[in-house]
Amino acid sequence: MQYTEIMVRYGELSTKGKNRKDFIKQLGKNVKRVLHNFENLEISAKRDRLHITLNGEDSSSIMNRLKDVFGIETFSPVMKVEKDIESAKKVVAEIVKSQYKPGMTFKIDTRRQDKNFPLNTHEINDALGGAVVNEIDGIKAQMKDPDITIRAEFRMNGIFLSSLTISGAGGLPVGTGGRATMMLSGGIDSPVASYLGMKRGVRLDMVHFYSPPYTSEQALAKAKQLTEKLTRFGGNIQFLQVPFTEIQEEIKDKVPEGYLMTVQRRMMLRLTTALTLKRHCKGIFTGESLGQVASQTLESMMAINDVTNLPVLRPLSSLDKTEIIRIAENIDTYDLSIMPFEDCCTVFTPPAPRTKPNLYRTRECEAMIDVEGLMERALDKVKIVDIKNGEEFLNAQEDVFSELL
Repeated sequence: MQYTEIMVRYGELSTKGKNRKDFIKQLGKNVKRVLHNFENLEISAKRDRLHITLNGEDSSSIMNRLKDVFGIETFSPVMKVEKDIESAKKVVAEIVKSQYKPGMTFKIDTRRQDKNFPLNTHEINDALGGAVVNEIDGIKAQMKDPDITIRAEFRMNGIFLSSLTISGAGGLPVGTGGRATMMLSGGIDSPVASYLGMKRGVRLDMVHFYSPPYTSEQALAKAKQLTEKLTRFGGNIQFLQVPFTEIQEEIKDKVPEGYLMTVQRRMMLRLTTALTLKRHCKGIFTGESLGQVASQTLESMMAINDVTNLPVLRPLSSLDKTEIIRIAENIDTYDLSIMPFEDCCTVFTPPAPRTKPNLYRTRECEAMIDVEGLMERALDKVKIVDIKNGEEFLNAQEDVFSELL
């Protein structure tokens, strides 16, 4: 069936009181970003519903995108008709015919926003149900657990008819919870942490450290592709690629082996803090899970956090690896995350890093390197890429990737 539009229903937004209009406006922007390459759409975010007029665009492709956008409770592909009961009866019969198989039952569920419509809810149900019975031999109405439910919404701007209600992603629209940076590696954890932060409405700028020639262009492309995977939850994402080679080489040359990882992580957090403040963001997200590796013990976190006063949020702190992998699989980042490219966190990993670094010894070790000079040179060379939904970053490396399969 050729639907005329998709009607989107809000979830948690309905509890936002005076801020509701800001949340709805942001959701409208996010939907436009996610659906940016469907040129004929008309998107209108109203107080009670968001309407997407299709103008001939493929409804299935659009619904596949919508189901991941945070802030949507449910949505339905609908046929819009003028506020005339005869027009509604004709379309309702067509919808049921397109799904009917012998023995099926149906129900009409009417919502009447327009109280001036000449028929009340019960009269509308009778009229539409009668049209279905007259058109389809043998079909019966059933109020409890019918096979087909036709939802008829009589609104001020028309009648909206649908037989499908599809669950959305829930959560809050990305951008309504403020803006933060995310320390994005190429592994499993940080994309999952990004997803959880975005679900609570936080717009994230991805900060990725790369260390050529120790890390490859393929590793950088992989991090960008992971970012693209996350755009479907709320639209475009800014990707900040930070050169880290000089910093890692100096740390390796001058810092005692047991403190290499701790000082390296402190420098990453220092750089991320500088970028966060420069971009007027309010906090930093990481993919750390308590106790998972040497740098993720409480003692290590204390020694690393020492360099910033900004909030450092760790959505995965209490999850184990199995739980994290399950989420990664659900959001389709797992297969990409496990592709075997080294990131800068693993290239210079010492064989026996300190799991309980002493804070004062950590500061002494960090003083062995030129912190300010290294930071200044790295920040001067940061590159920013605006990543949109549907972009490809791995095609250029197709031959290399095929060898890994």
